Amino acid sequence: MTNSPLRTMVETTATDFWSDSCALRELEYAIEHGGTGATSNPTIVGEVIRKEWDVWAPRVRAIADERSNGSDLDVTWQVIEEMATGAARLLEPIFRREGGRKGRLSIQTNPTWWADADRMLEQGLRFDTLGPNMQVKFPATSAGLRAIEEATARGVSINATVSFTLPQALAVADAVERGLHRREADGRDVSAMAPVCTLMIGRLDDWVRAICERDDIVIDPAAANWAGLAVIKRAVPMYRERGYRTRLLAAAYRHQLHWSELIGGDLVLTMPSQWQKRFNGSSVEVRSRIDDPVPAGYVAELCERIPDFRRAYEPEGLTPAEFDTYGATVRTLRGFIGSYWDLVRMIDDILLPDPDSRR
Repeated sequence: MTNSPLRTMVETTATDFWSDSCALRELEYAIEHGGTGATSNPTIVGEVIRKEWDVWAPRVRAIADERSNGSDLDVTWQVIEEMATGAARLLEPIFRREGGRKGRLSIQTNPTWWADADRMLEQGLRFDTLGPNMQVKFPATSAGLRAIEEATARGVSINATVSFTLPQALAVADAVERGLHRREADGRDVSAMAPVCTLMIGRLDDWVRAICERDDIVIDPAAANWAGLAVIKRAVPMYRERGYRTRLLAAAYRHQLHWSELIGGDLVLTMPSQWQKRFNGSSVEVRSRIDDPVPAGYVAELCERIPDFRRAYEPEGLTPAEFDTYGATVRTLRGFIGSYWDLVRMIDDILLPDPDSRR
């Protein structure tokens, strides 16, 4: 086994990490250094195709030949599913070793269906059949919460995504508990289920900075680096005190504090391969900091100057109906939807290559 800061973290603390990619070579590196999961979404799938063009371009054409009556959307979703199941197979030994609690691959439902609970649920139930260690990503929108509860009740391990705020994290955990209780009431075992709730801490930082630019607000430039951390550090003890069976997951890395300040927490850090290598090459001491407080001055300034941070930080700062219109939610949904259609266009470019291009 390779000795590294990430492996040391996994072996000496309650903190786990995943590869924020379903590229097999990147996942192999993560597993070597103690990684216990991976994730995919349209953005990631597009990146993998670009990185592994020699592998995936021929496969895309082969899928189209196999599905003679299929559309470009059909081909796109088969690619997404094949990429996810390939990574899931690589993680399956961890899944078996950990009794289902770790070793899962997260696959995202169609981002264009963020407001349609029924369609998300139907797709999520299909994804759950693709392998024993699949985990289905639903957005923490008002419709997504309904899909999360129902999917959980049907035995699907969920990953709530498009989530940035403490109110969302609490609402997700409550929805999961309702689903688990329903399943238990039916006499079904839930011990191997492994729900997680993502907090996209870097995207909340981004939103704070965007508000400052938009509204000409001046704050200490370091304060924005702590916005997402302040939310997740407040969420961790609340999850513990309330006995939630959902595990928090930190995503959207922007700087080393997004790693070092969360070491020691009973949570998951999902990291792009580049950030894994940066952390493994760093001199940052691997020690528990999860209970170290966020600088109070930064929290006070953010609460006073940035109302959207206050809404993210306070347990009742947002209602579920307001999740859908929260700025970071809208920005991220637009980005995910754009990446989805970019992926479809990439598939179209493979199937109908530009005759003027040498590629």
